[in-house]
Amino acid sequence: MAREALIRLTGAGEGDEPPCGSDDCPNVYRTASGSFIVQGLASDAFAPPEGEALVEIPEETFKEAARALGWL
Repeated sequence: MAREALIRLTGAGEGDEPPCGSDDCPNVYRTASGSFIVQGLASDAFAPPEGEALVEIPEETFKEAARALGWL
């Protein structure tokens, strides 16, 4: 799946805040099927099952995604 096929919920900046234009900051995306893809720093908190990965993103990124979806 290409990034262009995803709806970016975070990292666009608010008001006078600059957007995360380098695409290397934590982000939350929504797929066409309604699931989520999270971009963040790789975490080694524990070994996930094969085919899965752990990423770590700040709390504010989840809040921003919830606001973008109208949940807050």
